[in-house]
Amino acid sequence: MPPTNAENFRLTVLNPGGRDQEQQFHSLPAPGERAHPPVNFHAFAACTLGAFHRDVRRAIGENTPVLLLLRSDFRTSERALTDLKKEGRTVAVSLKETGLHQIAQQLCDPAKLSRFMKIVASADGCIATTPDAVEIYQRVRCKRKPATVAFIPTPYPTGDQRWDFSIPRNKQSGIFVGTREWGVPSRNHFAALLVARQLSEATGEPVTAVNLDGYRGRRLLGELNFPKGKLRLIEKWKAYPDYLREVASNKIVLQLDRSHVPGQVAGDALLCRIPCVGGDGAIERIAFSKTCGEGKTISEIASTALDLLKNAELRAAIVADSQELAQERLSFGAVRSQLGKFFAQLQGATGY
Repeated sequence: MPPTNAENFRLTVLNPGGRDQEQQFHSLPAPGERAHPPVNFHAFAACTLGAFHRDVRRAIGENTPVLLLLRSDFRTSERALTDLKKEGRTVAVSLKETGLHQIAQQLCDPAKLSRFMKIVASADGCIATTPDAVEIYQRVRCKRKPATVAFIPTPYPTGDQRWDFSIPRNKQSGIFVGTREWGVPSRNHFAALLVARQLSEATGEPVTAVNLDGYRGRRLLGELNFPKGKLRLIEKWKAYPDYLREVASNKIVLQLDRSHVPGQVAGDALLCRIPCVGGDGAIERIAFSKTCGEGKTISEIASTALDLLKNAELRAAIVADSQELAQERLSFGAVRSQLGKFFAQLQGATGY
């Protein structure tokens, strides 16, 4: 495999045995143009004009460095790593699900933990989509060079006008609740809904929540006694552009998530040009550091949200700040550069 050039870097993302279709990103797709939008791990392929595969042989055929995702019981990922290394590919690995609660759930099985330890130690490097995951990979690879582990956030196409879902401020109203999982303690979904109800009572703003739990979810929401006519539910899966249009019609996104996830909720807010309040994902901590929930109490987050709902100029300032930070650290160009430099370091460390 030829040496990596950071300026013309292409990456293949491999999700072995996964369900997502093969995608070639010869150009940045417009909203709704491809099977999977260029977000999450697909964004690493998209920002480098690379490819996303689930078949190992097709990934090998790309003749590029590979980001191998660790999923399910890790058996398929382990076999894929062996095949890729036999063909001389530079391979970095990453857990596909990287919230702290998700990592704990995956690694509580002895057999899976054994495979994880072996894979992480054998790969050329690791990419962490959260700062917290960096700590885990580094400790597993304690005898390897620190430069072989990097935090690289999932990018967003903030610089492409086709992905600007903003609407005029005078057409925005309400609070969008970013979480939807009642049963995951670190999501704090119940508490977020209570805060949203309080804010609605104080401001008259409507609240939009996603309910994909059908009758059970409606019963739970009904027990919260939102002001009449102030709770709007989204109860069917929407295409990503349609979902973003729903988010963009609100004044803020609110959540109390403490899962330390990569932060797609905040990434969606970036594309919608509205403030994201209260989460602690990687994107929140980078782009919405003034309004994120890191180190803040629920009361402090509620106070910040109230200020934003009442003050359009404050919302505009937070959005402007977040867009500037995103362009510097989260845009496709910025993350492509990070990926190119990282894989060039891996090739130097492994002697390619």
